Parts: sequence; structure tokens; C-alpha cells
Amino acid sequence: MQVFAKTDIGKERQINQDFYYVSDNNDRYKLCILADGMGGYKGGEIASNLATISAKKYIEENFVNVARTKEALQELIKKAMEYANAMVYEKSKTTEELEQMGTTLEICLIYENRAYIGHIGDSRIYRIRKNIMRRITTDHSYVEELVKDGTITREEAFYHPKKNMLMKALGCANKIEPDIMVRGFLENDIMCMCSDGLTNMLTEEKIYNIIKEDPENSPIKLVFEANQLGGYDNISVIIIDNNK
Repeated sequence: MQVFAKTDIGKERQINQDFYYVSDNNDRYKLCILADGMGGYKGGEIASNLATISAKKYIEENFVNVARTKEALQELIKKAMEYANAMVYEKSKTTEELEQMGTTLEICLIYENRAYIGHIGDSRIYRIRKNIMRRITTDHSYVEELVKDGTITREEAFYHPKKNMLMKALGCANKIEPDIMVRGFLENDIMCMCSDGLTNMLTEEKIYNIIKEDPENSPIKLVFEANQLGGYDNISVIIIDNNK
């Protein structure tokens, strides 16, 4: 298994409010985390950094004591997200400048051919298996709600002016309801974790084609393509390639 990642400030922003973490080689598990912060001058940067580091800390400190069952590992991810939420929420109350800060958070823990996933916000996780890429996560956004109830099509959502309006984020309240799930992660599968700075610029078809052509260099190429189209937001990509 190999992991390739890149984050970029983009063409329009003054600060990169995206943050990610990829664990070192570990025989027990592989941990990847991605967060896209929001709120005020440096507030988003602080929120995404703190959420990522807090979730990492919780998982690393508690993994050894958790039963290796599917249910227990999903609960570990859930508690890690709740812990990260508490850390960001408490930090937001320390100064007026940090009020209303928050972040998306994607956690992907790979253990024994399974991906244990935690998700809140509108960053995304995709899985490529053979020649098909499927989105695993569902955006917690206003536009996604419109798609669900049939008000607009998926194609219309891509260009909708309110597509960045979140319905859920981490750190904005003392309690959260993240999505927790587990998916198979077999040999030759590829996982893509990314912030909306990528998916707001490139279609899923374009993302898939770039990853399939060259997984190792795809984070660099995806960031380049997003910037070529305007780079209106920070862009972050993590590729987990299970090519053994």
C-alpha cells in the first residue's frame, strides 16, 4: 500500500485552510485524515489543524485497547471525531476572532482489507475498484439536500451558487452527528480523499481519469488542473493505492 498526497493554497486564497495527515508505515494500520477549515482570519486554518491532530491523537492512543471487531473500530472512529469536535469547539470559545470557526473532517483508517471511515462536511472520499469510481461519502450541504429531494439534478448541483453552504461541520456546536461507515478495501483498490477545492473545479470523470492514468503523480496533476481552471479555493488530495 502506498499513499500520495498534496495540498495547495490555490490561486485566490491568502491562507491554506486545508490540512491533512498520513501515518508512517505501520504494520497494524494506515491512517489518513483530511480537513477543510472555515471561519474568520486564520480561524479555518486553526480548526482544520486542530481537528486533524486531535483525531490522530485519539486514534493512536486508543487503537491498542480496542477490540479488532468491525463494530469496535467504527466506534473508535466515531469517538475520535467527537473528541476532535470538542477540541475545536472549546478552542473557538477562547477568543472572539475564532468564533464560528469550523471544519470538515474525513478519517480513513485502513485495517485488514477494510476502510473505517468518518465523515462530516463536504470534503469527499471516493473508492476506485477495477474501472469504476464511486463516491463513498455524502456531502452535508444545502445543494446535496436539493439533489436528494429532486429539486435540482446532480449536474445542476455542480454549478449551483450555494454549493458551498454546509448543513453540518465539525467544531460549530458541542455535539455532532458524523457519518461512520466501513467499506472493503481490496488489493488494487484506490481511495481518493479530497477537499471541495478539487471537486468544485473538476468533474468526477476527470478526477477518475487522472487517478487511473497515474496514481502516484495524480495529486500533483489534480491540483494543477484545478488551478488551471481558476483555483478558487485551497485544494487537497490524498490517494491511497492498495497495489501490493
